[in-house]
Amino acid sequence: MSDPVPVAELLDRADAARTAGRGDEAARLYDTAITRCRETGDLAGWTRAGLGAASVYTFGTEPGKLPAQLHDVLVRTTDDPGRARIAAALARCWVYAGHAARATRFADEATRCAERTGEPELLADCLDAALAARWGPDDLAARGELAARLDEVAAHVTDPGTRLRAHLWGLQVACETLALPTIHRHMRALEHLGEESPRARFFAASRRWMLDLLRGRTDTAGHLIAMATAASEQAALPDAWMVVEAMKGYTALHTGDAGGCAAVAAECETFALAEGATAVAAEAAFLWAGAGRPDRARVLVHLFHGQVLTELPRDVNWLLTLQCLLEAALAVDDRDLVGAASRLLTPYTGRAVINAGAVMFHGLTDDTLARAAAALGDAETAARLRAQALTTYERLGATWWRNRLLTWPPPATTPAGRGVRVHLHPAADGLWLIGPDQAAVPVRALRGYRYLRELLGRPGRPMSCLDLVTGGQPGVEQPALGETLDRQAVQAYRQRLHDLDDELAQAEEWSDTGRVEILEAERDALVHELTSAAGLGGRPRAAGASHERARIAATKAITAAITRITTLDEPLGQHLRDTVHTGTHCAYRPDPGDERQWILTPGN
Repeated sequence: MSDPVPVAELLDRADAARTAGRGDEAARLYDTAITRCRETGDLAGWTRAGLGAASVYTFGTEPGKLPAQLHDVLVRTTDDPGRARIAAALARCWVYAGHAARATRFADEATRCAERTGEPELLADCLDAALAARWGPDDLAARGELAARLDEVAAHVTDPGTRLRAHLWGLQVACETLALPTIHRHMRALEHLGEESPRARFFAASRRWMLDLLRGRTDTAGHLIAMATAASEQAALPDAWMVVEAMKGYTALHTGDAGGCAAVAAECETFALAEGATAVAAEAAFLWAGAGRPDRARVLVHLFHGQVLTELPRDVNWLLTLQCLLEAALAVDDRDLVGAASRLLTPYTGRAVINAGAVMFHGLTDDTLARAAAALGDAETAARLRAQALTTYERLGATWWRNRLLTWPPPATTPAGRGVRVHLHPAADGLWLIGPDQAAVPVRALRGYRYLRELLGRPGRPMSCLDLVTGGQPGVEQPALGETLDRQAVQAYRQRLHDLDDELAQAEEWSDTGRVEILEAERDALVHELTSAAGLGGRPRAAGASHERARIAATKAITAAITRITTLDEPLGQHLRDTVHTGTHCAYRPDPGDERQWILTPGN
């Protein structure tokens, strides 16, 4: 009989298998090493094997004997650095298994031990575990404080892995609190880290995909999915396949690819039933509904009847599970489950639902709760929550979510009878309120709304396009561009101005405020250059006159505004297309029998 493989060699083989992405093989080797070290009392080897086994444990699966193995090591370890590392690994193990309540005391002990060591990297690792242990729906304030502390510690650490964890937590909390500047700061930092390692590149690509999809961009999805897939293979990340599948499934959902959505729903369902993963089962039900398969969604929804909902642990997956389940229950008209899920979610109105680690934005609780209230006959609550959700979606630029909610209920028609009140005026947070009473929705500002408001306030009376664009402010009349700029330069400037108008419209549609500011600054500089040149004299050219430039600008802005209004309320948009006339002078000329009451000032 041959001698057994030395423990050191077993551990080297396990580490090599982990690095190569063979997680199952690594787990078996670590387990063998743990048994051998336990028998011989080799605490150093036992510790290394336990931490290695924890590093390949897959999120959302049954941990088996791993927590007991880690606890055995912990009770035999007396030094602060060792206890900190093992306690942090044990905390994560319980969190990943869906038992966050068991994780808290170990995470707190890990943090206390790490603080005594004075080692920033170790403290950062333990703060990461403490954050994971406080990932429930009621822990958001504590999560924010811990994430800020981790950000401060990581700022003084050169290790890219430590900085990566800090930015991931920062992004998670920023997404949950809808803090857009902070979201962009952490996203840029992740992309910089992605230049250093494939692990960071995987997280940067997958989180950029999440933000792009949130903002209605699907054109980048294929590239980002490919980047995340390649990076995950290079970094040998054990859980990455689940993220990549989610990327594929939700891209299919947002692009209307029913087949692709169904394929990922089937994979999620298989995994959920095999592992008993309730959150994944709820996601699968939502995806089946999105794929147009209510029959498959209904089967999964039925799994949550009885006491299942009330017994769900209030952990990282609690909000996600209820949100996805309520979506599916609404899709299959399961009123009992709609009532039960909405009662549990109601205390969390106004919350953004983000999958663990900011993998996916799942909308706002106000959105699902609005539709649940309508299904249960509470029209007043439904209208209030719908308006709140639309306001937030507009602020975020969450176009897919906004457009879906705008079509529920179907857009109200705008009758032409006496006394109909129609809003078109600025509202809070830089938005505009547009549409008839009870159906008016907040939308992100466009320049054309201001021009329309001026015209609607003076029906039948033409207004100079120059006065419209300048707001009636006095200015120097520019009859010609003169000779300061040669003909070729003038043509190039005009073409760039034309392109800038298109780019500005796109940036406004995507709510990309940073890009809007840059484009507007460039546009203002070009306009200043052209008008300055015109002021110096020269042969008159009609195409360069101030009135002509104002006519083009007003026409483009008004057309864009009416097009946007049409997506909110098609009859209202058609009315404006028929009655608003543009040119050197612009006017609103409604039919004599049309007596809409336009509300053009907030509060009226």
